Amino acid sequence: MTGPTRAEYCVIACAEAWRNDGEVLASPMGLIPSIGARLARLTFAPELLLTDGEAMLVRPDGTPEGWLPYREHLTWVTAGRRHVMMGASQIDRFGNQNIACIGDWEQPKRQLLGVRGAPSNTLNNPTSYWIPRHSRRVFVERVDMVCGVGYDRAAGARHHRIPRVVSNLGVFDFATPDRSMRLASLHPGVTVEQVQEATGFELTVPDEVPVTREPTGEELRLIREVVDPAGVRAGEVAA
Repeated sequence: MTGPTRAEYCVIACAEAWRNDGEVLASPMGLIPSIGARLARLTFAPELLLTDGEAMLVRPDGTPEGWLPYREHLTWVTAGRRHVMMGASQIDRFGNQNIACIGDWEQPKRQLLGVRGAPSNTLNNPTSYWIPRHSRRVFVERVDMVCGVGYDRAAGARHHRIPRVVSNLGVFDFATPDRSMRLASLHPGVTVEQVQEATGFELTVPDEVPVTREPTGEELRLIREVVDPAGVRAGEVAA
């Protein structure tokens, strides 16, 4: 078996977001987070619940294992019993996220997805982020519009928490006194200097930055043979 690819390190980093969550609903948005959530369920997080996004709880292979109507889904959201992993067109040092527009919201340069459920997601349940292309255009000093709420704006919301941000370069958290973003690990082959150059604000960088955890042999087998045998994960990650 060949060694792990960058995409597979990203899968592992996303899967780790749900470690020790217990029986909560995983809501991964995007390919790599979805592979990560399924891998977590198959390995170290067997209590994790997966949904088809409509009315069913599903097993990692997509077959039904329970019923979760949307009205009940919303109850879980507001009770903090879901952990979502979203994307971000922009994210700042305190974890404020933008998926609505680039530029002044009264006359934006570019219209994006829209605010959608980002405010309720971030205020009502833990929210992590997956960013496949780490750059200064995404990691910005200040987002153009706040959709997902960061630590400087959460005002003590009961279930607000941003466990981690995963990019194609590394893993980031907010384990700092002022809850600003910290470099938690580097993917193999990436340097601190590369991350700093690709980030539009000053990151907290520990004296020693660990390498992102390597997938085990069994995890690699599951990724390659069970969860993503077609290998589509490689098309989403920019090395």
